Amino acid sequence: MNEMSRDIVERAALVAEPGAAGAEVRPGFLARAWDVVTISPVGTVGASIILFWVLCAIFAPWIAPYPPNKIDPGLLAYPYPTWQNWLGVDHLGRDIFSRLVWGARTVLTVAPIAVLGAAVLGTFLGLLAGFRGGWVDAVIMRVGDTLLAFPKIILYLIIIARFGASAFNIIAVITFTSAPIIARIVRAVTLDVRNREYVAAARLRGESTLYIMLYEILPNVRGPLTVDFFLRLGYTTIAIGVLGFLGIGLPPPDPDWGGMIKETYGMIFVWPHMTIIPSIAISSLVIGFNFLAAGLREAKLDA
Repeated sequence: MNEMSRDIVERAALVAEPGAAGAEVRPGFLARAWDVVTISPVGTVGASIILFWVLCAIFAPWIAPYPPNKIDPGLLAYPYPTWQNWLGVDHLGRDIFSRLVWGARTVLTVAPIAVLGAAVLGTFLGLLAGFRGGWVDAVIMRVGDTLLAFPKIILYLIIIARFGASAFNIIAVITFTSAPIIARIVRAVTLDVRNREYVAAARLRGESTLYIMLYEILPNVRGPLTVDFFLRLGYTTIAIGVLGFLGIGLPPPDPDWGGMIKETYGMIFVWPHMTIIPSIAISSLVIGFNFLAAGLREAKLDA
């Protein structure tokens, strides 16, 4: 190792320990994340809304007073909220509260898996494109542009026509249509940090490309990715609701908030609660994710 190489390694050691992405990024990340629910009022509200629905999903068998698909036409004589049916019943006499609670399981399972899959795929592609550059960057970005050119609804219609409606297909569509956007975020950060001294030091130590991407560059991306993750959960919740409303979402009879709206929107002027209540459920969860993302920004977690 020549004099210049030693100098680069020594200066890089002052910036970051080996395997870290820089002293300015690593310390205080978890502490700032905790600040979201202890200091930021917006973040606290968002976290509380999400926690409510998470608890409903986890304890659905014990919270729901009735089976979600139990039909009782006799209740249609008075379908509005009562002591027996807290949120009323739908057009088939099914308890709306029970279906909302069980439906939370669907949303809070499909949405996080889909977004997590998109985050993993998009992060890897963004790191690879930004770090390697050249034709690798060009190919990844052009393929991403091609996928972004297809509206999610049309792409899902193509897939459902071939493979049928299922939770797996929804996850696949959301994963592959969201990954290019995440890849662009990660690529932009990677281009900014790939020539910094601690990355140069890792190269001089002979570290592999995969090591440098995962241990030197990736920690710089975790803040923006965390904020984007929760925002994207809100977008995905809306997408799942839209697919259910269009009748191409999760197959019945499992409760689906979008499907609940579709089944009853024709009676909105007669029994409006049947449509409004599941709409409020979708809106509240989206608001919760957006508020939590805003709280993360207030804690400067995306810095």
